[in-house]
Amino acid sequence: MSASNPTISVRKASAATVKADAVVIGVVPADGSGLTLAPGAGEIDGALGGTLVRTLQTLGAKGKADEVTLVPSGGAVAAPVIAAVGLGKVKNGKEAATLEALRRAAGAAVRRLTGKAGTVAFALTADDAADIGAVAEGALLGAYSYERYRSAHNGDRPKPISNLTVLTDKSRDKAVKNALTRAQAVARAVNLTRDWVNAAPSDLYPAAFADQAKAEAKKAKLAVEVLDKKALATGGYGGIIGVGQGSERPPRLVRLAYRPARAKKHLALVGKGITFDTGGISLKPADSMVTMKCDMGGAAAVLAATTAIAELGLPVAVTAYAPMAENMPSGSAQRPSDVLTMYGGKTVEVLNTDAEGRLVLADAIVRAGEDKPDLIVDVATLTGACMVALGARTFGILANDDDLATTIRSIANRAGEDGWPLPIPEGTRERLDSKVADLANIATQRLGGALVAGAFLQEFVADGVSWAHLDIAGPSFNEGGPFGYTPSGGTGSAVRTLIGIAEAAAEGEL
Repeated sequence: MSASNPTISVRKASAATVKADAVVIGVVPADGSGLTLAPGAGEIDGALGGTLVRTLQTLGAKGKADEVTLVPSGGAVAAPVIAAVGLGKVKNGKEAATLEALRRAAGAAVRRLTGKAGTVAFALTADDAADIGAVAEGALLGAYSYERYRSAHNGDRPKPISNLTVLTDKSRDKAVKNALTRAQAVARAVNLTRDWVNAAPSDLYPAAFADQAKAEAKKAKLAVEVLDKKALATGGYGGIIGVGQGSERPPRLVRLAYRPARAKKHLALVGKGITFDTGGISLKPADSMVTMKCDMGGAAAVLAATTAIAELGLPVAVTAYAPMAENMPSGSAQRPSDVLTMYGGKTVEVLNTDAEGRLVLADAIVRAGEDKPDLIVDVATLTGACMVALGARTFGILANDDDLATTIRSIANRAGEDGWPLPIPEGTRERLDSKVADLANIATQRLGGALVAGAFLQEFVADGVSWAHLDIAGPSFNEGGPFGYTPSGGTGSAVRTLIGIAEAAAEGEL
C-alpha cells in the first residue's frame, strides 16, 4: 500500500566518504541572520574547505524547521548531493536539537530527496542512541507515500528512496541497535495506521477491516477474536449494532490480546472504528463527509500500536478492542429518539445519530473493563469541538484522574505528538440527562462538545479503573500539505503515544 519501505541501518563511516546519492547534515539559525552547522556536519564542511555555511547562506538557507537546501558537492565528498536541513532554533543557540526536531528534519530531508536519490546517509547527530533513534524514526515516517490507487499510467510518481543509513561511530553499541529496532517497529505501526486510514471506504468496510486486523495480529502472534453481527446481537452490544444497522455491511468487534510473561501492568486500548461516517439519519453536509474515511483512525491506531508493543516484547499485557461499523442512512438505520440498550445494560437515548462514535466506544469500554485492566485508554476521531478548541495538530486528553492526563501529555510530547489535557467539569454529566433513558448521547446545548463526549464515555468505565480518552479528530488526517515527517492524508496519530504509554507502564511511570 505505502509506496516506500526503505531499508535502514546504522553504520560507522565518514560523512565525506560514505557512498550514497545524498548525505544529510543539519543547520540551525545563529544569532542575528547567521547560520550554524549542527553536530555531524564537520567532515563535510572540512572537505569543502570551510565554505559550507557561506554557500548555504548565499542560497538563502535560514536553518528553519523543515527547510531543506540542496548543494552539489562538486566531487569534494563522495555523495553528489549535500542536503542541509534546518533544525529550527535551539536554546541559546547552543543546546542540542530536541528529538522531535531531529525527527522532523530527517523526515523533511527524505521527502525533499524522494525522486532525486535512491540512497541517503544521515550525518545529523552526535552518537547518542536516542538521537539516532529519532533520526531513523523520522526518516522512515518521512519516506511514506500512499500509492494504492495510482495506476501505472500515472507518470508523475517519483522513484522512492530504497536505502537509508544513519552514520555513527557507535553502530555496534547495544543501545544504538535497540534504538534502531524501536524506530523500525514504531514506523511500521504508524505507516500501517496511515494505510488503513487512507484506504477507500469501499475497500475498508467493517468485515474487511476486521480481516486485515486479524492478519496483522497473526503476524505479531497475538490472540485474536472477531465478533460478527450475530455474535454482537447475542452478546448485547446495543451501541455497535445500533450504529451499524443502517448499512448493508454489518459491524464487527475485534479483540487482540498480548500476554507476555511477567507482565507488569495490563492496558486496555479501545479505538473507534467507524469505517465511514455519513452521520446516519442526522446526515452530515456533503463537504463534511469528504474525509470521513478517517473516522476509523482510533481503531487503526490501537490495533497497529498493539502489534508494535508485541514486536518490541514490552513486559505489559495489552488487550485491544476495535468496534467497527459503517454509519449509513437507510430504512433500517437508527433514528433520533431511539433508545439503545448498551453492553452491560445501561440505556441511551439517541438524540443525534451523528454522535455515533461514543456509542460503539461505550460498548467496547464496558467489555474492556471486564478484563480488569489497570488502565483503559480509548482513542477516537470523536468531536469537531475538540478541533475548534485545539486545532488540527493537537489531540485532546480527558481522564478520570488529572495526574494521569498530565502524565499522558508528557508521554505524548516525548513521542513527538502534541496532546493537551481538557477537563470534565462538575455538572457536565448532568447535561446528558434523558427524560426516557439512563442518559442521552448528546447534550441539548452544543457548547463544550468534547467535554460532554468525555463525560458520556466516563459513564461506561468500570469503578476503580483508571481511564483516559484521546480525541484525535484534528491530527488524525492532514488535509493540508505535508510537513516534517507528516504526509497529507492519514497521519497515524496516537500510535506513538500508545506505544509510549506501554513503555511507561513497563518502567513504572504509570
